[in-house]
Amino acid sequence: MILSCKNICKAFVTNTVLDNISFWLEKGDKAAIVGINGAGKSTLFKIITNELEADSGQVIINSMTKLGYLSQNSSLSSEKTIYDEMLLTCKDIIDMENTLRDLEIKMSQLSHDSEAMDSLMKSYSNLQHTFEINNGYSYKSNIKGVLKGLGFCEEDFSANISTLSGGQKTRVALAKILLEKPDILLLDEPTNHLDIKACEWLEGFLCNYQGTVIIISHDRYFLDKIVNKVIEIENTHSQIYNGNYSFYIKHKSINEDIQTKHYIEQQKEIRRQQEVIRELRSHGRDKLIKRAQSREKQLQKINMIDKPSYVNDSMHLKLSPRTISGNDVLTATDISKSFDNKHLFSNLVFQIKRGEKVALIGDNGTGKTTLFRIISHQLKQDTGDISLGAKVQIGYYDQEHATLNQNNTLIEEISDAYPNMTSGHIRNTLAAFLFTGEDVFKRISSLSGGEKGRLILAKLMLSNANFLLLDEPTNHLDIISKEILESAINNYTGTVLFISHDRYFINKIATRVLELTPDKINNFLGNYNYVTEKKQEEEKQRLLELENSINSKNNNKQIDTNINSSTKKDWLKSKDQQANKRKLDNQIKKIESEIHELEKIINSIDDQLCLEEVYTNAEKATKLLEEKTNHNTQLESLYEKWEELLVE
Repeated sequence: MILSCKNICKAFVTNTVLDNISFWLEKGDKAAIVGINGAGKSTLFKIITNELEADSGQVIINSMTKLGYLSQNSSLSSEKTIYDEMLLTCKDIIDMENTLRDLEIKMSQLSHDSEAMDSLMKSYSNLQHTFEINNGYSYKSNIKGVLKGLGFCEEDFSANISTLSGGQKTRVALAKILLEKPDILLLDEPTNHLDIKACEWLEGFLCNYQGTVIIISHDRYFLDKIVNKVIEIENTHSQIYNGNYSFYIKHKSINEDIQTKHYIEQQKEIRRQQEVIRELRSHGRDKLIKRAQSREKQLQKINMIDKPSYVNDSMHLKLSPRTISGNDVLTATDISKSFDNKHLFSNLVFQIKRGEKVALIGDNGTGKTTLFRIISHQLKQDTGDISLGAKVQIGYYDQEHATLNQNNTLIEEISDAYPNMTSGHIRNTLAAFLFTGEDVFKRISSLSGGEKGRLILAKLMLSNANFLLLDEPTNHLDIISKEILESAINNYTGTVLFISHDRYFINKIATRVLELTPDKINNFLGNYNYVTEKKQEEEKQRLLELENSINSKNNNKQIDTNINSSTKKDWLKSKDQQANKRKLDNQIKKIESEIHELEKIINSIDDQLCLEEVYTNAEKATKLLEEKTNHNTQLESLYEKWEELLVE
C-alpha cells in the first residue's frame, strides 16, 4: 500500500464536503476521482498534498514517498526558457554528468601517478554505472519527447515561460511534473489544454508509468484508457469501483437499481408493519396492545435505507427547430485561409446534410475555430465559396457567453428571448438542462462557467437556428452536464457541426467526423472509434505496400534485405499484437459475463434475505449467508483476474 485515506472529513463553515472518505491504493494503481462539480474532488487532492487540513481522519503516506501535484490552474512563474526549466528536473543527472567530465579531464592530466589514476578510474567507473542506471544518457531525449508529446515543437523550447499563455504554462507545469517522476502523481484535469494528439500521448505515458497515478478528469475516454480503479464522491460519501470508467458506469447503475429495489421493499414492509400495528391497537385489548408495542420496538430497530436521490439526467424533451432547413445545409468549395504569412488551410471541400451531427477535429492551430467563423460569416475566407442551403439559420456557441445578461435570472433570460413561451415550457426546457426548483431564479452572474454554457445551449436549441455551430461545448462541464448535453443534442432534430477534443463525447454524438489538415479535410463516416480504426487500417496498408515495394527492388540487395526484414518484422509484430488483443478482449468479456451472472445470484440471495420467512428462520438465513460468502469469494477472484487482464 502506497497511500491510504481513512475517514477523511472536511466542512467549510456549515457545508460538509467530505464525510468519512476512505480508500487505499497500491503502487502502480491508476485511479480516478469522479463526482459532480463541487463534490469535493479538488479538496481531497489538497488534503492529500497537505495544502488543506482535514477536520478529521488520516492520510497515510510513507515519508519517503514523493508526490507530484498538478492543480487545475497550475502555471509556472519563471523567467527561464521552457527547455531550461525542464533541465531543473534532471539536476542530479546533470551534476553527475559534470563530475564525469571533470574526472575525464583529471585522468587526462595524470601520466605517471598510477595510484592516483587507479583511484580516479574507480570513482569514474562507479559514477558512470550510477549515471547509466539513472538513464543519464537519455535525459535530453526524454525532455524533448515529453515536450513534443504535450504539443510543443522544438522552436518553442527556447521561448521564455513568462511570455506564454495560461494554457501553455499549464502544459509546461505538466511536463515538468512528468519528468520529475514522483511516486504518486495527482493530476487535476490534465487534459484541459491538450488537443487529441497530446491526450493520446499522455494516455500512453500514464499507462506505462511505474508509479501511482490519481486523476480528476471529465474526459471519460481518457479515464477509460488509463484507470483500473474509480473512487466516486457523491453526497459527501465515497464508493470504490475496481475497474475503468465504463465498468464504473455499468456497476453504478446496477448498484442504484439494487438500492432502489431494497428501499422500495423496505418501505413496503414498514407500511405493512404499521398497518398491522394500527389493526392491533384498534381492538383496544391489553394483550393486542402489547403485541403492537413489541412490533413498534422491532420497527424502530430496523436499519433504515436512505431514499435514493439520483440525478435525473435523462432528456424527455424533443428539441426541434422552428424552421426546417433544406436537405443541403452547407456546401464548402476550395476554402483557404492564411494570416500574416501563416498558412492555416486550403483546398477544403465538404458538405453537410440536414440532421447530421458532424464533429470537426484536428491538431491545435489547424484553424478549426477560424473555419467556424468563416461559416458563420464573421470572417472572410481568402478563396473559395461557402453556400448555405434553403432556410438555413445558424446558431453559434463560442464559450465566451457574451450573449447572456448577467443581471437576469435564468427564467428571465429565456423569457426575454422568447416572450411567447409559457412559464411551464420554460421550466421544462431548463429542467432538461439540469436547472430545477429554485435554480431557475438564480442570477446569471452567480453561475459557473459550465452552468452558463448549459444555459446558452438551451437558448440556442429554442432559437430559430436549425444549424448549430458548437465550439468546444463540453469545456468546463462536469460529467453529468456532459451527459445532459449529449442527450440534448441526440434529441435535437436540426443539424449540428461541433468542435471537440472530447473523444467520448464525439463517440456519443457524431454521425460523421471531419478531420481538418492544412491542405484538405478528411471525411470519416462514423464516430471517433471509427476514425481510429480507419487510421490503423491505413497504417497497416502503408506497411504492406512498403513491404511489397521493398520486395520488388533489385538494386542494392543487401540494403533491401535489411529494410525488408525490419519492415516485415514490424508488420508481423503488429499482426501478432492485434491477434493477442482480440484474444485478450474475448477473455475480458467472458470474465465480465461471469461477474455479471455471479452478481445476479448474490443480488437474488440479498432479496431472499429480506423476506420475513427467511430472516425469521435462523437455519435458512445461515445457509443463504454461507452461500453468499462463497459467491463473494468467487467474485473477488474473478475481479482479480479481470484486473490482471486489463493491465496486460
